[in-house]
Amino acid sequence: MANLKEIRNRISSVSSTMQITSAMKMVSAAKLKKAQDAITAMRPYADKLTELLQSLSATLDADSGSKFSDQREVKKVLIVAITSNRGLCGAFNSNIIKAVSKLTSETYANQEVSYVAVGKKANDAFKKTNKVIANKSEVFDDLTFDNVAEIAQMLMDKFVAGEYDKIDIVYNKFKNAATQEVMTEQFLPIVPVEADANVNLDYIFEPSKIEIVEQLIPKSLKTQLYKGVRDSFASEHGARMTAMHKATDNATELRDQLKLTYNKARQAAITNEILEIVGGAEALNN
Repeated sequence: MANLKEIRNRISSVSSTMQITSAMKMVSAAKLKKAQDAITAMRPYADKLTELLQSLSATLDADSGSKFSDQREVKKVLIVAITSNRGLCGAFNSNIIKAVSKLTSETYANQEVSYVAVGKKANDAFKKTNKVIANKSEVFDDLTFDNVAEIAQMLMDKFVAGEYDKIDIVYNKFKNAATQEVMTEQFLPIVPVEADANVNLDYIFEPSKIEIVEQLIPKSLKTQLYKGVRDSFASEHGARMTAMHKATDNATELRDQLKLTYNKARQAAITNEILEIVGGAEALNN
């Protein structure tokens, strides 16, 4: 009977877990729809802004470059690691942490590397190295363009001041609810675009190309970072929904197995009791 009681307790525990994972799956699915709509609506704008900036840059002279295009010898690198504030989303966070660690140990093995953590999981992973210069996990509490733009402005200021020679961002790009791709993008300096002789811009520039580029670059950089954070936010809910779906399926399968084991054990116990009664009755008759 003790064994039956233990199995009943396990069935109850698994059933409770299944209810929790199922609820979390539904919550993530609801949040995913909103996050997916936001990143889907933003991508055309971000892509067009980048395309326009690159087209303009390609037609400018080499000596009219921006302070954000300053190519220096890479000695100090800043990596912006974008994760989530919470777990229970499969390999979502661990993939970013592994990518950043690989980037640090291989690509920038001979450089001095620091981190900006956007997400508590990134901060927890890299704070032991004492190289996290800023923890911006609170941005997910109110994910707006203005809040992310403050982070981008901080990065631009540090690059212009010469504190860092190169800045990369690492994040999960949202493809669909079940698929996220780890992306590593160079944030600063701006990647130079080779001039195309066939570039033909049907635009009238006022006041001038150079002044327009100078205004577009900061906005483009802020949009690039915001798109990365938005991508990561949508990917987080997709990864959590998928993880909770699998957890619910596993819990259901385990519960069914436990119920089968319980029924078999109960049947065996009843059979043993019947055999004992029959054996006792025969002993009395003899």
